[in-house]
Amino acid sequence: MSPRPVRIGIVGGGLMGRELAALCGRWLHLAHHPVKPEVVAVADPNPAARDWFRSVPTVTTFADDWRQLVDDDSIDVLYLAVPHNLHEELYIAAASAGRDFLGEKPFGIDLAAAERIVAAVESSDAFVRVSSEMPFFPGAMRAFSYAASGALGDIIDVRSQFAHSSDIDRTKPSNWKRRSETCGEIGVMGDLGMHVAHVPLRLGYLPSSVYALLDDIVTTRPTADGGSVPCDTWDNALLACRVPASDSSRGFSMLWETRRIAPGQMNSWSFEALGMDGGVRFSTRNPTTLDRFTRRDGEQVWEQVQPGNISGWPMISGGIFEFGFADALLQMWASYLAEREGFLGAGFGTATPREALDSHRVFAAAVRSQSSGRAEQLP
Repeated sequence: MSPRPVRIGIVGGGLMGRELAALCGRWLHLAHHPVKPEVVAVADPNPAARDWFRSVPTVTTFADDWRQLVDDDSIDVLYLAVPHNLHEELYIAAASAGRDFLGEKPFGIDLAAAERIVAAVESSDAFVRVSSEMPFFPGAMRAFSYAASGALGDIIDVRSQFAHSSDIDRTKPSNWKRRSETCGEIGVMGDLGMHVAHVPLRLGYLPSSVYALLDDIVTTRPTADGGSVPCDTWDNALLACRVPASDSSRGFSMLWETRRIAPGQMNSWSFEALGMDGGVRFSTRNPTTLDRFTRRDGEQVWEQVQPGNISGWPMISGGIFEFGFADALLQMWASYLAEREGFLGAGFGTATPREALDSHRVFAAAVRSQSSGRAEQLP
């Protein structure tokens, strides 16, 4: 059976929109995928952003208003990649029009916006998911499967982290992610938080309370004209969470950590879960290895496993080859489009609107905790 064509329109012609256009050119790396996507349209008010896509042969529509793409019945799927303050109007309009879309995190500038977006999605026929590519590394998927299998026994501690150093240079010019009016009061949690929330929430690890340590490190940044502007968003966030007991397990502690300023890091995602019977940890900083903990013959043993290039959706590349960020993006889109077609089965799925909403509940509690100086219950 020939793959079915899927026509994609991109709203927001920045980095991630360009990444999508590039990965569509690599789609043949996937084995037996049911669809063949192509980017056919881009909408962005910035002419320079639109012009980049003129080198993509399949793109025939160049719009300065996203409404043109939402109203275009020839487009099958939208990728919505705009600043957080624009999410609500755009996402609700797309859902109300019945447009399938993959939306960028955090799915609204704050909890109230996320609630309205999710309500609109759930009252529509649109197939909607949230961008979160890091868990699609083979080692991350193996870590998820191991934690989900019950091999950990009674869980003791979970840690999920995204750390990079994009803001370690104080001379880096300000942009929309450094202003609360466009990024949101949650700051770095809105930018990176879905990455740390995706796997824990998919495992059912929803916190009941949060104690937060939020840090605004670089409070002003330069502008293009030589001036300076305030940066009033949180640069780093450490959330100490309590996951309540369930019928099958006791409660446990969990750390979510998001950092724009993490000396010694580039763009690293990591996950670790420890229990009485086993443990697992993986980091994209060392993507070729996965660590597993067990107790054997009276000893505590950490063993190292090489997950190889065994992806969620099979690839033509051999399992001995190494995996990278572009491959994770390819796998995320493969998962989204396969699930949209009903072909994902038990495979690992892209983050859901409900998971995005739950992450916002955690971030809202974190902001309250920073203000009160105590642990706060989730709303």
